[in-house]
Amino acid sequence: MKSIIRNIVIASVSVLGVSASLISCDKSITEPQRVGYTPASVDEKAGTWKTYVLTSPTDVTLATPSATSSAEYQAELADLKSKSASLSQEQQEAVVYWGAGAVYRWNEIARELAARYNVPPASTPDGKYPVPDAANPLADPRFPFANPPYTARALAYLSVAQYDALVAAWSYKYQFKRVAPSKVDGTVRVALPTSALPSYPSEDAVVAAASYTILKAMFPGEVPFLDAKLAEHRNSRLWAGMNVASDLTAGSDLGNQVAAKVMGRARTDGMGAANNQTVTAGMIESAKARGLTEIWTSQESPIRPPMLPNYGAVSTWNFDAATKIKLRPEAPPALNSPEFTKALDELKAINKNQTREQARIANFWSDGAGSYTPPGHWHRTAANAAHEAKYSEIRMARTLALVGTALMDAGVCCWETKYYYYYPRPQQFGLKTSVGLPNFPSYTSGHSTFSAAAATVLGSVFPDRANEFEAQAKEASDSRMYGLIHYRFDCEVGLKCGKNIGAYAVARGKADGSGL
Repeated sequence: MKSIIRNIVIASVSVLGVSASLISCDKSITEPQRVGYTPASVDEKAGTWKTYVLTSPTDVTLATPSATSSAEYQAELADLKSKSASLSQEQQEAVVYWGAGAVYRWNEIARELAARYNVPPASTPDGKYPVPDAANPLADPRFPFANPPYTARALAYLSVAQYDALVAAWSYKYQFKRVAPSKVDGTVRVALPTSALPSYPSEDAVVAAASYTILKAMFPGEVPFLDAKLAEHRNSRLWAGMNVASDLTAGSDLGNQVAAKVMGRARTDGMGAANNQTVTAGMIESAKARGLTEIWTSQESPIRPPMLPNYGAVSTWNFDAATKIKLRPEAPPALNSPEFTKALDELKAINKNQTREQARIANFWSDGAGSYTPPGHWHRTAANAAHEAKYSEIRMARTLALVGTALMDAGVCCWETKYYYYYPRPQQFGLKTSVGLPNFPSYTSGHSTFSAAAATVLGSVFPDRANEFEAQAKEASDSRMYGLIHYRFDCEVGLKCGKNIGAYAVARGKADGSGL
């Protein structure tokens, strides 16, 4: 149990009648440990929900399972009873950990990796910034640099793969209707809640295989770590008495098939050209031609090349390229305008008289180097909300796919806007920041765009909490002014754009057949 996520207090969780309490030395984490539950609904019709990459569940195939009365199944059942009869402390902990939910845990693992790799490359002695190399991911600098756009994309593909794979899994579950092992033989000892959901293919194995494939591609230096997680997850289902081996094998096969199709999209979405530095000269010329008198320039020494200047050309999920251009906001104020002077003066006043509360907000939402970035912050919010609502695996995956695709779309649109206008940051006018200096243009605010997009989606999925999510997005936006990173108009326009972007994901969700 090496994951930092496990450094939490587990309060008297009963596993096979044994109380397992893990005491953490890290007192800074106050979030309760997430444990297994019986979902509020098994969403038995979810095999008909609209997918992102698959055209239908039959895009992937699955063998007919053996009958529960067959000799093969009975042998598997005997093996399961042997494996689940008596567990070590470590096996019990694995059951509790993975029992919180496959989608929940793999999303958590992905965020942990994003934080681990969110480290900007340092300069060499000759003043150059080497580019991370996917073919040699553990060399210095390590690949990837999991900045906000990269993290948004990684989490979007992860969530889409999980969701599409689970839609296919649900379709096959209710086609074959093989019940859980403990319903075949009441003497099977189970360590987790058992629902009426058919067990073939295993939803945990589906999610694990799909997640493993996506994360191995996004974080190629972490294959041994991911191998260990995959094996532990699979074994936990045997130790918990939840699945026989053929449930798991079928789930892995299905998850692998779907993930391969999702990665096919990833390889052609334009990300490979996102860091193309040759496009910036034309962007700068165009911005000047539209009247910009001073362009954004890197404030680092040595000057760092701009981050992902062509990310705005990456494919979006919930609308097409023409809509992306329509979503681009109006031009920011001219640098010699009263509007600009007013916004700059506001930042100077904050700098001079910043309150403790403003400083707290700036630091809480900074989500800078070493964090899982604003997209990760909102994925965590979404996952926790779905867990608290006791969503089924597939409904949780749907929630994260809606949020994840909205966040990636927000990043693409925001980056297209940033490099279209090439607007200078407050630091070019004498202001300093204590929350990290982003290496890309100012207008519009990424935090604001990401946050409003996610909050809009979450407010639709959880309407009783819509005001709460909207307030969080507003605070995230304000934090960039309190950190002296952005002008007010960067933030206000970013919120507006993010809300418009999120509305496309909401519209998709209302038409996906899920009933929400």
